[in-house]
Amino acid sequence: MVTHQSKKFKGIPLSVLDLAPVNDGSSPKQSFLNSADLAKHVEKWGFHRYWLAEHHNMPGIASSATSVVIGHIAAATNHIRVGAGGIMLPNHATLVIAEQFGTLESLFPGRIDLGLGRAPGTDQETAYALRRTLHAQVEDFPIQVEELEDYFSDNPVGRVQAIPGKGLNVPIWLLGSSDFSARLAAQKGLPFSFASHFAPAYTVPALQLYRDHFKPSDVLQEPYAMVGVNVIAADTDEKAEWLASSQKQQFLSLQRGTPSQLKAPTNMDKVWTPMEKAAVQQSLDPRTTIVGNPDTVKQKLENFLKETGANEMIINSQIFHHEDRLRSYEIVAELMD
Repeated sequence: MVTHQSKKFKGIPLSVLDLAPVNDGSSPKQSFLNSADLAKHVEKWGFHRYWLAEHHNMPGIASSATSVVIGHIAAATNHIRVGAGGIMLPNHATLVIAEQFGTLESLFPGRIDLGLGRAPGTDQETAYALRRTLHAQVEDFPIQVEELEDYFSDNPVGRVQAIPGKGLNVPIWLLGSSDFSARLAAQKGLPFSFASHFAPAYTVPALQLYRDHFKPSDVLQEPYAMVGVNVIAADTDEKAEWLASSQKQQFLSLQRGTPSQLKAPTNMDKVWTPMEKAAVQQSLDPRTTIVGNPDTVKQKLENFLKETGANEMIINSQIFHHEDRLRSYEIVAELMD
């Protein structure tokens, strides 16, 4: 078992969510090079885990083949945990996911996490292209989770076995942005990660529901909740606000129904209408989208931790220039003990 001594922020570990951004005018190849470089740095700085997320038909996100990119990151690092935040399980046969993550765990023992979501991670047309049918519904998600747990068990119920996968300890997390996965994670006694970085309004109620209904399991005796936070940190508030315009443009393009590559910083007043500005600001709540200098970031992280009582925070930083993204995570690392 590989152990990793992560540092702590106010007693909790901090982790990294990498959406593998593809910059305007760049390529997925460069995105993967940047991700590997970032992973090496955050491992050195004491971050606990490094997760990538499944998205499809998104010009600005390169991590569609999530398990492949996880292998790329795990191979580039030595001890940081690497995983999915998450795999959109309805898009896949559970056997295939068990085999993929069984393979990853076999290659990188004690370092692989499997976070599961129930949304398609894309639009309906792309979901059909992934599955060739939309028969699999999100309501089937609890059954799929049970199938996956069985494939990883020492004694699977069915004749079909995941090789590799059977008998391997691949930690399963449930991810959510509503109460559905909070309830399921509580019922099954699994760790829960809430997508507060893009669905801030329901964060506290979902965490409370998870904790109130949690049933101890062989996996966890007590609830363990992680929350997502966007952080754009720089040496001055002014520079951080400038860098944050890239993420604002990304959300704006999604609202317009025209997803795009991650764009360079710009003056947003020349880009959006007052109505669009209000919509983007509603999605990027200042409690969970933290923009500023080290003191600003520290204070707002402390405030959100106090509000949520989270056991861990996972940080997404959608920043255009790679050196600025590295510096943002370095500033966060400097806040850890």
